[in-house]
Order: sequence, then C-alpha cells, then structure tokens
Amino acid sequence: MTTAAGSGTGFGSVSWWGLSPALDLQAESPPAEWDRRADPEPGPPELEVLLLGSVDGRHLLRTLARASLWPRRGFQFYVLENNLEAVARHMLIFSLALEELDKMGIQERSETFLELWGNALLRPPVAAYVRAQAARLAQLVPEPDRLERQFPWLRLCALKFRERDALEAVFRFWSGAERGPAAFPVRRLWDARLRHYLGSRYDARHGVSDWDLRMKLHDRGAQVIHTREFRRWRDTGVAFELRDPGAYLEPNRTLASGRLLSHRGERVAARGYWGDIATGPFVAFGIETDDQSLLRTSNGQPVKTAGEITRHNVAELLRELAAWGRSQGDPGAADASVSRSASPAPPRLLHPGKAPTAAPFTIHFLPLGSAQTLHHKSCHRGRFQLLYVSCGMAHLLSPELGACVARGGNLVVELARYMVDLRPEQLRAFSAQVGELARAAGFAEHPGAHPSETFARFCKSGDSAAYPKDSAVGSEPPLREVQTPPLAGMSPPWAEVATPLEAMSPPQVDAATPPEAMSLAQEDVATPLEAINLSQEDAATPPEAMSPPQADVTTPPETMDPPQDDVTTPPEAMDPPQVDVAHPQKQ
Repeated sequence: MTTAAGSGTGFGSVSWWGLSPALDLQAESPPAEWDRRADPEPGPPELEVLLLGSVDGRHLLRTLARASLWPRRGFQFYVLENNLEAVARHMLIFSLALEELDKMGIQERSETFLELWGNALLRPPVAAYVRAQAARLAQLVPEPDRLERQFPWLRLCALKFRERDALEAVFRFWSGAERGPAAFPVRRLWDARLRHYLGSRYDARHGVSDWDLRMKLHDRGAQVIHTREFRRWRDTGVAFELRDPGAYLEPNRTLASGRLLSHRGERVAARGYWGDIATGPFVAFGIETDDQSLLRTSNGQPVKTAGEITRHNVAELLRELAAWGRSQGDPGAADASVSRSASPAPPRLLHPGKAPTAAPFTIHFLPLGSAQTLHHKSCHRGRFQLLYVSCGMAHLLSPELGACVARGGNLVVELARYMVDLRPEQLRAFSAQVGELARAAGFAEHPGAHPSETFARFCKSGDSAAYPKDSAVGSEPPLREVQTPPLAGMSPPWAEVATPLEAMSPPQVDAATPPEAMSLAQEDVATPLEAINLSQEDAATPPEAMSPPQADVTTPPETMDPPQDDVTTPPEAMDPPQVDVAHPQKQ
C-alpha cells in the first residue's frame, strides 16, 4: 500500500512546529492609537493579539525580540491550542528563552532550544535540562500564586481545572516519572510512522525525500534546505545535528502525545508520535533572515543550509530578547541594549525566579475548544487588534471568532504553502476557502497587503471611516477602534528589510485539501497506558473542502468523549521495527 499524494497524512494530527516563517506581530497589527482624553500619559496602548494554533511560540518570540524597533508598549498574547502538550511546550520554550544569562549563555541556550524544539532525539545534557525544568513546572501548575511569582508573564487561570491536572500530568511524564526507553520509544515509533506513510515506497525513501525537497519545497521558496539535512531528518527525526551524531541518544519526550485507541474491544490511552514527518522544522526560522549574506548563492547553490540559518536566527533572536528585557528593566540602557557586540545583562522583568512585577508582556492560555465561545464574554468581544490563525485551525474561522476582533483590526491566516503532501490545485482551493471563511467572519482583503503565498491578510470590515487614507483626520478614534493603513508603510524604523519570500522562487499557487483526501490516518501505535491523564476537547467540524489535518487533542480516559471507531493492532502483536496500525478517524 502506498499513501496517496495529496492525502495530508504526512502532516500528522498534532503540530509541533509551524509551517511558515516567524512574524513580527507588531508589523502585522494596525498602528498604535490611544485615547488621550482617557489616558493623558503619552504612549500607545497594549497590543492585544489572539493566536489560534501558533504551536511553537515563534511569532511571540520574534515580536518581543523586535520590540526595541517600535515605540515602547506592552503586549497581551492570548493563545488557544487544541492539545495540552502544545501548551506545555510553549511554557517550556519560554522558560528556556527567558533563562538568566548567568545560568545559561546565549550559545548553549540556542542549541538547547533547537534540540528540544525540532529533534526527536536529544543529547543527555539537554534531556537532563528538560527533566529538571518539567519537574519544576509540574510543581508550579497546581499552585497559581507560586506560578505567578516564578513566571510573572504566564497566566493559566482561564484553563479548566481538569486541563490543569492534565497539564501537570504532561510535565510529570516529561520529568521522567515513567522511566525507561519503553515509555516513549521514539526510534521505533518514527520508523513505524514512516513505513506506514511511504508504504511500498519505503525502500526508496531517500529518493522520495529528494523528490519532495527538490520538486516541492525548493519550488515553493525553501531552496536553502539542503538534501543531506532533510534526508537525515526524514530518516531519524534529527533536524539539527549540532554535535557528534552518536551523542543523540535520548528520546525527546516533549514530542509525545496521547490518543485514545481501541485494543481488543477496549478503549485504551496510548502514547506515540503523531506529528509531522513530511515537511520538517526548517521553515520556521531557516528560510528567511535579516542577514542577507546568509542567503547568498554560489554557482546557483545556497552557501548556507537551513540548519545554519536557523542556528543564526535563533541565537540572534535570544540575544535581542535578552537585550529588550534589559531595556524594559532600565529604560536608560535602551541604547546599549540594542548593541549585539557586548553580552546583554539578564532581563530584569522577564526571567523566572524574581519578585512579581509588571511584566512587559503576558501570555494567557485559553481553554481548549473555546474558539466558538470567546465572544460570549464581554471582556473578549471586540478586544483584539490582531487575530492570527494557523493553517491547521483555519476551519475555526467564523463570525463568532470575528466578533472578538476590534473594528479596523487585522487578520492573518497561515496558508498551506509548505505542506508537501498537497498538490497545487489543493493549495489553490485552500486559499480560496480561507478567503470565503474570512469574508463570512466579517473581514475583507487588506487593501495594502502585498501578495503572499504564505499568509493571507485581511482587515475587519466596516464603514470607510475605519480605514482613512488621509492621516490628517481631525477626530480622535475611540478606544478599541484602530486605523488600518497599508501594510507597506508599517515597517518599524531602522529595521533591515529582508528579501520577500515571494522573490526567492517562481510564483506558486495555493490550495486546500478535500476532506476525503485530508483525513488523518494513525500511523503508529504506542504502548497502551492505563492511568495516563490526557485532556481532549473536540474541535469544531472542519468545513467541507477545508484545511490541512487538524491536531488532535488528548483527554483523560475518565473524561473522554464517546468512543471513536478506532482499531489498532495489539501491542503484543507488534514486531519492531514495523508496526501496522489501523488509524482512527477523527470525530
């Protein structure tokens, strides 16, 4: 059996990394306006952003790292994911990014970030760090007061109690509560997933990976991804090999997620790897950069690989983030903080372990499956200046969700450009479907947005007064109403403008996958667990001819929704390295 092209099964049912480059959300949002009558102090209001499926926090990190290029303001990020493992990864990644410099330098921090973010296997020191940090977070999640003192930028108060309990169970698993390789045999799970995905093409997997890279990713603008690194990731799950290949021995438990499967007629919780095995984590930080010298070519070939560009971009991002944190704690040091030559002082308001102060940004995690009910709360209705929706959650775009965006606010939807499973006609259909959903939700195409095959940009529909073309407007805009000028004029001062991604390759076409072609199959099965606390919330049913496969959300067995018609091969009958599993259909 061979997986049909365009099936979307390579994307998986859980997203661990984004399929688009990191964005500066301030550049995507309307310009800052404030009510001078209500607030006599000069300065813009806080930027409030709602993100659906941002997955890895790349947009948030880049926004904070670039904040020094904009007028000083606070940030309120509201993040909605569809599985608690993604929430836990957000917390782990940010706790690492905001670590004190006297505990972990920039180079060590960036290497640790890349390994736990994009590698299926870790070096022992990185695995030890994950265990220690997960144990710490597991103790803080049940105690909101301690959590706020340790991490003043984090808010979990909107999560349900059962979701917090399940989140604690995720951290317990990461900390090594279930010891031994049998708890998460990622090598076997990765190979089993790959065998099922490729089917009869498995023996020619190197040729398949070369075809997907050169005929799809390269043609869509990701020419810097090298054949050797892409083939290594397809074979082993190791995307960033920063040390000797023999040093990557321990499984990355942060890539584990749970599903409810059927075993001999019984419903059992199973843990496995259900993420991406087709595109890889190279797109988020590895195909665009502010340093144009990294994108040079020689004899038609890029001189740097996606792995090298990713390593540079992440190190610069963490360095800028630390410098921005220092400038927030000491405004007089703002000029010195932007210097990259000297090592910046640790951020005074950002790193954990300090007394609770007014953090310059806050991340609020919303309950799973709450996208269609947020507008019921007056505190969320018409609140957000920017709404970001990933390609995996585009089916949740609705008038109810649009009601949470302020008049004149912007909408950014990630397209499926870098999903190698999708054909050009499917990409076009997906892009068209996103436009229909956005218009139904009350948005119109942004008049000043540059054509892009990676993101679709819209602005909140309204009367023409909401989008003045003349900047000399006498009236003051009311609070929560923001003006929307063309995006071309919204770049921050002093910012170096990178070559647009569209200029890196011939024009491409965008599309969506029909539902029958995009249903996800379960490729591998993990050892059934009897007492795993996994949380699951049912997402809204995707519209017809809609988006790429959605990440499944896990639930504790005792709070599980009605059983699905899943059938899986009993674990006893599995002979490594290949596991044949029937794959449960999504509800």
